[in-house]
Amino acid sequence: RVTNTLGDADMNGEYEALYAFGARSFSIWDAAGNLVFDSGDQVAHLTAAFSAATFNSQGAADSFDSRSDDKGAEPEGVTKGVVNGRTLAFVGLERIGGVMVYDLTDPTAPAFLQYLAPEGEDVGPEGLFFIPAYQSPTCHALLVVNYEVSGSTTFYQLGTSECVYLPIVVSQ
Repeated sequence: RVTNTLGDADMNGEYEALYAFGARSFSIWDAAGNLVFDSGDQVAHLTAAFSAATFNSQGAADSFDSRSDDKGAEPEGVTKGVVNGRTLAFVGLERIGGVMVYDLTDPTAPAFLQYLAPEGEDVGPEGLFFIPAYQSPTCHALLVVNYEVSGSTTFYQLGTSECVYLPIVVSQ
């Protein structure tokens, strides 16, 4: 959707620029409020490559490209955490579903790592929660994703085990 409240800088009734609102990317800002990174159209290009049948859809194959005039894949829930020494960002895509994983170890040059496609009937990721390996019962970092439309929750096990096992010494 395009707004009619912006874009006519000289107020002559002719729009010099078009402005659309909506979440199609994610941005990283530093502590001073300066933009460090914006993913731009990466989300659209990557989801088109990874799930062409549901590109910019409501998550169903029969709604292909129905979100392009709205907010696209609509990145919504975001969390970050450290997995095996690397800082990762997890970006939930509300409409198309799934989670994009980026390496933020260098926040000025994030690298796309993986697209976690929705499992089974999981629809509409809303909240993402990261559990570090040292707090996890499996000794692996965990990503917990809750899905508002399907009412489901999925746990993703990440990285390798980070538990340290101490020897038990039994004296007689």
